[in-house]
Amino acid sequence: MSEIREQLVYSEDHEWALKVEGNVVRIGITDHAQCQLGDIVFVEMPEVGSSVSAGDSMGSIESVKTVSELYCPVSGVITKVNADLEAQPELVNSEPYEGGWIAEVEVEGDVEEALGKLLTAEAYRAKVD
Repeated sequence: MSEIREQLVYSEDHEWALKVEGNVVRIGITDHAQCQLGDIVFVEMPEVGSSVSAGDSMGSIESVKTVSELYCPVSGVITKVNADLEAQPELVNSEPYEGGWIAEVEVEGDVEEALGKLLTAEAYRAKVD
């Protein structure tokens, strides 16, 4: 069974989000998603400074099985990407909630409202179990 963390919120597309400070939200893919994808071999990350809208593609994740779009769960501006994934994309598999995070976004508008539109851990668990 996949690990689902209570302090995170989740998108229908299997991304997680965590408020890190101020209006900044860290984003990655869930343990469930990385299990479905298999061994991750490449992560195409968004460009720092680019604007993203909730639900829009912000990159892709390539595994030995397939290539999947990475969807942004909130609207805002990309402020940081996880440079460690360039050399170690497998961090998404081994540490989806720690070292395998993908990007940070400065949310447009109310960050609590944006995160409130996403699934709670309980709702996400019901979706994937």
